[in-house]
Amino acid sequence: MLHEPMSGETLMKPSTNSGWIEVITGAMFSGKTEELIRRLNRAIIARQKVEIYKPVIDDRYQKDQVVSHDEKAIASTPVNFASDIYLMATNCNVVGIDEAQFFDENLIRVADQLAYTGKRVIVAGLDMDYEGVPFGPMPGLMAIAEYVTKLHAVCIRCGELAGYSHRTSIENSRILVGEKNKYEPLCRKCFKEERIKN
Repeated sequence: MLHEPMSGETLMKPSTNSGWIEVITGAMFSGKTEELIRRLNRAIIARQKVEIYKPVIDDRYQKDQVVSHDEKAIASTPVNFASDIYLMATNCNVVGIDEAQFFDENLIRVADQLAYTGKRVIVAGLDMDYEGVPFGPMPGLMAIAEYVTKLHAVCIRCGELAGYSHRTSIENSRILVGEKNKYEPLCRKCFKEERIKN
């Protein structure tokens, strides 16, 4: 029987008929990838077979690694489409997916199918884009997940909890891979003030 884990985490090994989905979400610089890597490393220590995937578009650090802002890293496979993950993740117990917001909406169905095959699926991604709008497949993933962990950054302006990713560069495309040179975390109040100015 599956019991709710502390902090949205479990080390239980999925049986052939019992999988689940964990979503780690929040603003940029909130520690989503760091938490994903931590959970995956613990699964590896528990001798579970782990596979990690990320979108090809995310090439900020290493092409074949998931890397957090504090430079923690774990080997990963870059893929173009969510459906590629389902085809590649057949021989593992745990599936990690980073930067899920960049995948197509099909990721919701893929995560669901993987869980039904008995896998633990751990997904990390932004919940909102730079305009504060729910991002890509993330709302659907949160809806079907057994466990959702929402992390917060620290507002760069006032020091409060930050749940928004404010874009500081002039580009206006929805998908723009970047770091501190293009984004900063803001709280609700500071984000609203910034949006009014622009």
